[in-house]
Amino acid sequence: MSFTTRIKDEITKTIQNDIASRIELLSYMKLSMVEDSNKISLFIENASVARYIFKLIKQTYNININLTIRLQKKFNIKRIFILSFSEKINILKEEIKDLENILNNTEEEMSAYLKGAFLCSGSINDPSKSKYHLEFLVNYIEDANLINKVMHSLNFNSKVISRDKGYMVYLKASEEISDFIKLLGANNSLFYYEDIRIYRDHKNMVNRLNNCEQANIEKSMKTCKEQLDNINYLIKHDLIDLLDDKIKLVIEYRIKYPETTMNELANIISLETENKVSKSCINHYFRKIKDLVNKSNSKNEN
Repeated sequence: MSFTTRIKDEITKTIQNDIASRIELLSYMKLSMVEDSNKISLFIENASVARYIFKLIKQTYNININLTIRLQKKFNIKRIFILSFSEKINILKEEIKDLENILNNTEEEMSAYLKGAFLCSGSINDPSKSKYHLEFLVNYIEDANLINKVMHSLNFNSKVISRDKGYMVYLKASEEISDFIKLLGANNSLFYYEDIRIYRDHKNMVNRLNNCEQANIEKSMKTCKEQLDNINYLIKHDLIDLLDDKIKLVIEYRIKYPETTMNELANIISLETENKVSKSCINHYFRKIKDLVNKSNSKNEN
């Protein structure tokens, strides 16, 4: 069972008030119904969703519904549940048209609209298998724009893009997707999503820290090598005596401890000589060493 199927199954088991249930049903029908010869048909692949929509139509409009189950044998065998009816079509169409004013409704009713839209055309990637991604796939730009506006009204930063077939409203921020699952009332799916998200975020943080540590080590090693190269240059050209005793002491300890960081080197010198030396002092001394090397190189070039 996919993560999306788990969420949809859970949605169908939640209880809502009559107004919210009606909006959820109308939202679903707006995106999925097929009208032909004064008859409306809904083609549904998910058994739980088909059962749920059948129940909502019956309870809300007291309509006689014809249920047909069709087996589709392309690659994998799957069942298609077809709900069709020919009663109260004009009433339904008028109420579906009124959904265009959903932005003027309450937060609960806008949430119900998104539930219906998600049951029909929404999906969320399993966080354990791929990137965070929520999407609605719809046929018409008007539907995509309305979903997007409702999402924004509920503080979701969704976007709309054109696809080969229809339009996609999508969301990629992991925290917002978590909030959306909460809005759907799918609490078990939310707990699963949050567990995976926390694990992935922790793993990413550990990786970032490891990368930073490795980068710092490489930077420190490069600095140590540069300092030792400068010291060797001064020794080779008999320039050490041009430096004062404090810098000579630092040179002595750098040769003795060639791979320590400047902070570690400062601590070692402070401990062994009982003279407090800071990292900034060490850095200042090595800048003087570098300046002397640069001046010597300039004279040799001239």
